[in-house]
Amino acid sequence: MPGIRDIAERAGVSISTVSNVLHNKNSASEETRKRIMTIAEEIGYKIPVEKKRGNQTIICNLSDFDALYYLDILHGISDFANSKCYSLLICTGENISQYADPESVCGCIVNDVKTTDASLKKISSKGIPIIVLDREIDNDRVKSIVVNNYAAERQLIEGLVEAGYQKFAFLSGFNTVDNKERYAAFRDVLKENDIPFRRDHYFEGDWKEKSGAQTARIMMLSEEMPEVLVCANDMMALGAIRMFQKNGLRIPEDIAVTGFDDIIISRYTELTTVTVPDYERGFLAAQALVNIIEGKGDFETVRIGARVKWRKSTKIFRKKEVK
Repeated sequence: MPGIRDIAERAGVSISTVSNVLHNKNSASEETRKRIMTIAEEIGYKIPVEKKRGNQTIICNLSDFDALYYLDILHGISDFANSKCYSLLICTGENISQYADPESVCGCIVNDVKTTDASLKKISSKGIPIIVLDREIDNDRVKSIVVNNYAAERQLIEGLVEAGYQKFAFLSGFNTVDNKERYAAFRDVLKENDIPFRRDHYFEGDWKEKSGAQTARIMMLSEEMPEVLVCANDMMALGAIRMFQKNGLRIPEDIAVTGFDDIIISRYTELTTVTVPDYERGFLAAQALVNIIEGKGDFETVRIGARVKWRKSTKIFRKKEVK
């Protein structure tokens, strides 16, 4: 069978030049290209047809309400996807339904609570694998990678109780699995330690900084302030801290505040919070999805740990420094 070496010898060029021409790489003159193609035809050389890879696009479905929270997650997703030559398409909420077509994308990574379970099940029915980071869905084409919220929040509240806090308030986010697990741990620890919890010290937020500030305003109207405000995420905690300080309250002398997530700004504002390995779970999500796409993965749920980061927004930080 004639090969590219035969063509190279007859054309008086190198083997690499012949290879580039046959694979449509523009590294030779038009005259050389024509001579090589003519010789290939004369000797009956059949140019191999390259197999095209399937589509290499992954949808990342992220919420639009908290860009800081998603930076590390997206960074982890992007690093792994790029290493495997997959491209990313970013969208929010139910917009995912417009783009989730098997002809266009090969998989989805979802971390937007506004994207419903029903929408995800519909997408998975098209044969598109999905990784979700914020919930668990009973579907054999959806894999969940979730934080063990309960254990981490429990560690946080136990530390506060150990430090002597007795009067607690809780600021929740949307009614998500994350929020439910964090609140359940909060209530369980208080109950186990015979610490009463007043219903009027439970506040409903929306994960945004503004709702934290609004909660702080309401709390300051009360004749009996709690000793510590436990927030379901960092953005609400930061909003509350700024409002308290704006009105002359000292953190943590007058009221302590905690969050959850450990976003970048929390590290500079000394917020006691729970550190979630967001870069790692983004990387892990992309890795799990690519493994599934390439036939090497499974759809078993993965739970990852988180840990408390004690900082100066609680008195326990100072207590630990003394030890």
